[in-house]
Amino acid sequence: MSNTVAVLGAGMVGVSCALELQRRGFQVTLVERRAPGQETSYGNAGVIARSSLIPFNHPGLWANLPGLLRNQSPQFRYSPSFLLRHLGWATAFLARARPGPFEETARALDGLIRLSMAEHLRLLTKVGERHRLRDNGWLFLYRSQAAYEAGAAGRAVFERYGVRTQTLDAADLQALEPGFTPGLFPRTLWVQDTSSVDSPGAVTEAYARWFVAQGGRLLSQPVQALARRAEGTGWQLSLGDGGQLQSDRVVVALGPWSAGFLQAQLGVRVPMAYERGYHRHFQPQDGATLGRPVYDTGGAYVLSPMAQGLRLTSGVELTDLDAPRQPLQLALAEDAARQAFPLGARLEAEPWMGSRPTLPDSRPMIGEAPGQPGLWLAFGHQHIGFSTGPGTAALLGALMAGETPAIDAAPFRPGRFWR
Repeated sequence: MSNTVAVLGAGMVGVSCALELQRRGFQVTLVERRAPGQETSYGNAGVIARSSLIPFNHPGLWANLPGLLRNQSPQFRYSPSFLLRHLGWATAFLARARPGPFEETARALDGLIRLSMAEHLRLLTKVGERHRLRDNGWLFLYRSQAAYEAGAAGRAVFERYGVRTQTLDAADLQALEPGFTPGLFPRTLWVQDTSSVDSPGAVTEAYARWFVAQGGRLLSQPVQALARRAEGTGWQLSLGDGGQLQSDRVVVALGPWSAGFLQAQLGVRVPMAYERGYHRHFQPQDGATLGRPVYDTGGAYVLSPMAQGLRLTSGVELTDLDAPRQPLQLALAEDAARQAFPLGARLEAEPWMGSRPTLPDSRPMIGEAPGQPGLWLAFGHQHIGFSTGPGTAALLGALMAGETPAIDAAPFRPGRFWR
């Protein structure tokens, strides 16, 4: 078996893949232009939730589509020019919002999330970061009874897949999280099959440190070129410092940069869109505390307690990877959050910004690239790359070792969108 592997990208997915392949006896080099965990994996709510099995393109999207297309919702904004240039992606994305494709995606993501939760717990314990993990769930907040009732289809999916939830009234919420404005949320759904961490970036960094401590090689260089070796087996990478790296196998785990990289290096077109998100940290005011992440369904934000403060994350902005910043959604989220919770001072002058890579069926590509022996793919995780990185690694590691994976790999096969 070819034994050397270069993993491109040191976000949660890439670092997890490097660790898993190292555990299986491969000689692994992890290549990342920045420090591990400083790109997309840094800027999320830190939630590892079974409720994430419902993607954005679910059957209920059709009823909401006219309102979303007005481009005024704090939950979803889009660049019209981007959408016009990616009509193929948009059409395929909407086509997967039908019941049949949705159920296929929900089943696949449920398996990947379950596997990832167990793997995260194993890794956090091994690297000495178990203290960062909370096991007290997260909350979906509803600003009216009508809004709660409109979420019935989602709750039915949770029940069908065995996701543990509990419905709370206003008094229950006040007892559980007393910092919220009394009476603002008459109904809350407590999703109990959920863990969260207090610093996704620090967790990714800890996994990377463990990889290096176990003998792994970390190169802080951008990859300038990827080509087959002259003898026809294995790969040669040209690095930003002018150096060369040869490897029997390569894993592309570059998140939102994966599609552009593959097109530039191999002429391959992967239909990917970029769901941009923003976050900013705040001090709590008047001694207020928050015990777990919350999702305000009406305010279209997530507020999560982090080591850096209270992290406020915005809704989705569908636009180009390198488009200029648009701070409106985060400003709307801050206004809504201040109605609900005593936020104090902003802790950063400028908000963080990142993009989530989304394929038309909201499932990642995990497996060997068609017609490219030794080129393996692990990207396209939309909003759940941090939570599903370790499960992705377990699946990829089994496939690379020629073993039967713990979950069905077919829904994630790269050939479904490899052109």
